[in-house]
Amino acid sequence: MNEIFLDTETTGLSFRDGHKIVEIACIETKDLIATGKVFHKVINPKRSVPEQAYQVHGFSEDFLSDKETFDKVADEFLNFIKNKKIIIHNASFDLGFLDGELGLIQKEKINKKLVIDSLEVARNKFPGISNSLDALCKRFNIDLSRRTKHNALLDCELLREVYINLLDVKEPKFDLSNNVQTLNINSAKNYKKKILKISDNEIKKHKDFLKTELKKNFY
Repeated sequence: MNEIFLDTETTGLSFRDGHKIVEIACIETKDLIATGKVFHKVINPKRSVPEQAYQVHGFSEDFLSDKETFDKVADEFLNFIKNKKIIIHNASFDLGFLDGELGLIQKEKINKKLVIDSLEVARNKFPGISNSLDALCKRFNIDLSRRTKHNALLDCELLREVYINLLDVKEPKFDLSNNVQTLNINSAKNYKKKILKISDNEIKKHKDFLKTELKKNFY
């Protein structure tokens, strides 16, 4: 089963308070290696964008005004994530918005059995300390220089790197040391040469062979 790394940006903290999605991004991977398939949409929320939200992601009301609404991109989004494992950081936040948006247009909610919350994975691995995406990137020495504002597509790429580190998945390393056979010098002392005795009949056959072959090839 392929994986999807998913992230959203919104106008606020809760769908129940009337806030909406302004960006959805998904990156498909196979065995955590990017396949090159990406779903990325900037969405018109059909409402105002509070200043606090604008400072987070940089999407203004004017910029979003001519973008597609969620109902126009929903089918493409659902087809992209269908039957794939979905990895989200702080999944309850994104799923709250996605399920809310899908409910408004009478679409089926996302299958929670396919969702992995990387925040829960991180909390199990690093209890009692910050496990935000920023904090994890710094912990794993992942470059954050491009992340001047929250961007769903970039955050998906960062999340993939973080998740690989959380699972301790590394590229295979080949230890050749186990395959090197060393000579035990002491064992050489016990080596005995085996001498085979040739019978008189074998000597005669060999001489006859040499006479025949020498005559055939040189005379």
